[in-house]
Amino acid sequence: MTAITQKLSFADYLAYDDGTGTRYELVEGELIPMSLGTGRHRAIAEFLNDQFKVAIRAAGLPWTSKDMRIGIRSPRGGCWDTSRIPDVVVLPIEQWQAMADREAVIDLSDPPPLLVVEVVSESTQSVDYRAKYSEYSVLEILEYWIVDPLAEKVTICRLNEGRYDETVFIDKSIIQSDTFPALQITPVQVFAAQG
Repeated sequence: MTAITQKLSFADYLAYDDGTGTRYELVEGELIPMSLGTGRHRAIAEFLNDQFKVAIRAAGLPWTSKDMRIGIRSPRGGCWDTSRIPDVVVLPIEQWQAMADREAVIDLSDPPPLLVVEVVSESTQSVDYRAKYSEYSVLEILEYWIVDPLAEKVTICRLNEGRYDETVFIDKSIIQSDTFPALQITPVQVFAAQG
């Protein structure tokens, strides 16, 4: 993926449309085109989104789960803005409904989402494990899942005093989530997802 080199403000990013239907993340003022991802990538994201929706309904929680539909504005050290589009975002339904008549972006002044998931691909490996890891902890997102089909592992990052503590799940171990304690899925099930 190549970046569009013109620096944009956050407002310009929200209004940007090149007519191609391409989705972009904004990283330090630069547009970064998002690839569609492989079928496996999308199937994993869809599987997790579906699992979260079932868990939300079963627990009667006032939450929702959305895949590739919500941006998250991120603070960066420089003077240019960053906005990510995670593979899956879990947030209160009230927060989702508040976006009905505006861009579906969680801004810096908004409460953070409850959980985000990034599915690792060859092109996003470094960003998912480093840049987003750091950005999401600064935003105080309580739980960040790094789902890595390349290494066949799921890393659950739980916020603890401003930093993430990590637990890695492989094979048939039950993924333990503070957000969804009743969830009973394994990495084997996640990586077998067919969509």
